[in-house]
Amino acid sequence: MAEVDPATYHWFTGDPMVHGVALSDGQARWYRNRWVRTPAVCAALGEPRPARLNVRAGMQSVGPNTNVLGHAGKTLALVEGGVANYELTEELDTVGTCDFDGTLAGGYTAHPHRDPVTGELHAVSYSFARGKTVQYSVIDTAGRARRTVDIEVAGSPMMHDFSLTEKYVVVYDLPVTFDSAQVLPVSMPRWLKAPARMVLSSLVGRVRMPSPITAMVNRDSRPPGGLPYSWNADYPARIGVMPREGAPTVRWFDVEPCYVFHPLNAYTEVSPSGQELLVLDVVRYAKVFDVDRRGPGDAPPTLDRWTINLDTGAVYTESRDDRPQEFPRINDSLLGSKHRFGYAVGINGGFIGDVQAEMSTTLYKHDYLTGSSITAPIDPQLVLGEMSFVPRPDGRDEDDGILMGMGHHRGDEEGQLVILDAATCESVATVHLPQRVPMGFHGNWTPTD
Repeated sequence: MAEVDPATYHWFTGDPMVHGVALSDGQARWYRNRWVRTPAVCAALGEPRPARLNVRAGMQSVGPNTNVLGHAGKTLALVEGGVANYELTEELDTVGTCDFDGTLAGGYTAHPHRDPVTGELHAVSYSFARGKTVQYSVIDTAGRARRTVDIEVAGSPMMHDFSLTEKYVVVYDLPVTFDSAQVLPVSMPRWLKAPARMVLSSLVGRVRMPSPITAMVNRDSRPPGGLPYSWNADYPARIGVMPREGAPTVRWFDVEPCYVFHPLNAYTEVSPSGQELLVLDVVRYAKVFDVDRRGPGDAPPTLDRWTINLDTGAVYTESRDDRPQEFPRINDSLLGSKHRFGYAVGINGGFIGDVQAEMSTTLYKHDYLTGSSITAPIDPQLVLGEMSFVPRPDGRDEDDGILMGMGHHRGDEEGQLVILDAATCESVATVHLPQRVPMGFHGNWTPTD
C-alpha cells in the first residue's frame, strides 16, 4: 500500500489485494480489485474494521495475500502460517474472517485441494505456534470441518502445499524452518538478542507456543528480516504418507534436501510386479531462502517426479524438465488420480531483482504419456501468472477445455485476462483490463453454479 523497504520486504508478506473478472455469455462483464480489509489495511486506509472480524492476538501481521477460491458458496482469500483466512462477497468486498462456522481454529492454508468426487476441501496447515505438528483438515460441502488430524513432523517447517490422492494425504516435511532470528524486534538491545533467540528456538517446534510469544512473533509490524523462515541444512528432508481415513498412521520416506512449493498432482498405481507405487509430480527447488532471503532465488525450479514404492520403501527420482517453471496445474477433475497432461508457467530470468522488469514467461504443456511438451506462443512482452484449467462442458478428453489466467503486458502497460485452448495452447481470447495488474501468486476460476 506504500513504498516498501528493500531491506525488509519479502515477496510473501505484502498486503492482500484480490483481482477478478466476471465472464458471462461470451463477454467480460466487469473487472474489479479490492484490498482485503485486514486490521492493517483498515488502519492504512483510515476505515473501520469489518463487523465480522475474529483475528486472535498476534495473527495480524500478514493478510490473506496468496490465493483465492470458492467453496460452499463462499469466496475465500487465503494465506498460510496460521494466519486467518477471509470471506469475500462475489464482488470481492470483505465480509470478515472465516473459521468455517467455528469448526476450525488456528489458521488455515493457501493451498487446499478439492476432491473432485466428494467436493470436500482437504488441507494441510502449518504454523510455528502448532508446536511439532501440522494439521490435516477436511471441510465438507456445507463449509464445516468434519475431520482434523494433527501430524507430527520433525520441527517447525514451512509446508506451503501438499498432495492428495484417492487414498492418501502426502506431506512434504522439508528443510525450510522457522528462524527465530528473523522475528526479534530491531529495537531489542544486542545483548538481549542471543538469549531471546535461544528461548524462542528452544520452544518453537517442540511445544505449542504460549499466546504472549505468539503475539510477539506475529505482531502487526512485519518481521525485521522479512519472512521468518529460512533454509535449515540440519533439518531432514522427507515425505509423509497417511491414509485419508482411518487411523492417522504416517509412513516417512527420505529424499535429497530440497524444497517444494507446488506439486502438480499425485496418484497411486500398481507396478507390473503387483507392488503399490505412489507417483508425485512436483516443482522442485534444490534450495530456497538460504543466500536469497527475500524470495526463492537460490536455485531454479524444475519439474521432477518422485516414485515411491510403498511396499519396499524405495524412492526413485526423475527430472522431467529442467527448464525453470512454476505454478503447475492439471485438469482438476483428475486431482488425485492418474493424469496425462500438466501445465506450468515457464520462467526465464529467475526470481531475482525487479522480477517484472527482468523476467519473461511462457507456458508449457507437458505430456506424461509421450514425454513431449508444447511451448505456447506467448507474446514476449506478457508476464504471465498462474493459469487455471476450465473444462469444456461435456468434454471427452483430458485437455478438452481452456486455460485462463491474468498477466501484465509490459509494452501496453495493461493487465490482461489471457484465455488459451488447453489442447493446442493457442490463443482463444484476451480481455484487456483497464489498468495494470501487478504479478501476483495464485488464481482460480469459479462457476456461478
